[in-house]
Amino acid sequence: MTPLPPAPGQGPATVALVATTAEVLAHPELDERLLAPWERRRLAGIRVPGRRDDVVAARLLLRLCASRVTGLPPDAVEPAQRCPGCGRDGHGRPYLPDHPELGVSYSHADGLAAAAVGPGPVGIDVEPLTRRPGPLAVLRRVLPEDEVDAARAGPDPGPALLRLWVRREALFKAGFEAGRDDVRLTAWTDHRRAAVVALAGADGAPAPLLSSGPAPPSGR
Repeated sequence: MTPLPPAPGQGPATVALVATTAEVLAHPELDERLLAPWERRRLAGIRVPGRRDDVVAARLLLRLCASRVTGLPPDAVEPAQRCPGCGRDGHGRPYLPDHPELGVSYSHADGLAAAAVGPGPVGIDVEPLTRRPGPLAVLRRVLPEDEVDAARAGPDPGPALLRLWVRREALFKAGFEAGRDDVRLTAWTDHRRAAVVALAGADGAPAPLLSSGPAPPSGR
C-alpha cells in the first residue's frame, strides 16, 4: 500500500493497516531484528509463543505504517513509548520521537495485528470477530449505558457489543473522551481475517487510508 498524495494545504493522511500475525511476519520489509533493544527486552518476559508473535507483529506493522507516511524505510523508524502516568519511557503510549506531529497506535489480539500513523492523535483497536466482551457489569462501567442497552436489545447483541468495545478502545488509545464531536471514528469488519477494527483520529485531519493486509513494496 502506498499513501495517496495529500490534498493541497493538508499534511499526510493517516495510514492504518490490519493483518494477521502470519502476514506481518512473512512481509519482506519486516523482520524482528528491526526492534530496538528495549523492545526485545520486553519480549523476553512473554512466555506464550503466540502472544509474543502478536506483539512482534504489531510493533513491526507500526513501523510499516510510519514508513508509508514519512517515506522512510521501516528500518529507519524508531518508535518509543512513554507512560503518561509515571512519565517513564519503555511502556505506555507509543510515539515517534523524530516526528512529534504524528500520532501512532497499534493493537494485537489472538493472531491479529493493527497499526495506525497519522497527523495528530490516533488510536486503533482490533479484536477477533468471535470475541465477546464482558461481563455486563464491566461493559456498563466503561461504555455508555444507553448504547450497551441498545446493543443488548438487538437481534445479535454479541457483535454489536464488540463493535462498541473496539470503538471505545480506539478512542482511549488516542486520548479522546467518549462523546466528543471533534473526533473521526471509523469502524469496520475485515471478514477475510475475521476481525473487527476501529480507528479514532482528529476530525480535522485528512481522511484515513485504510488497508487490510500490508502489501509488499512495489517490484517485489
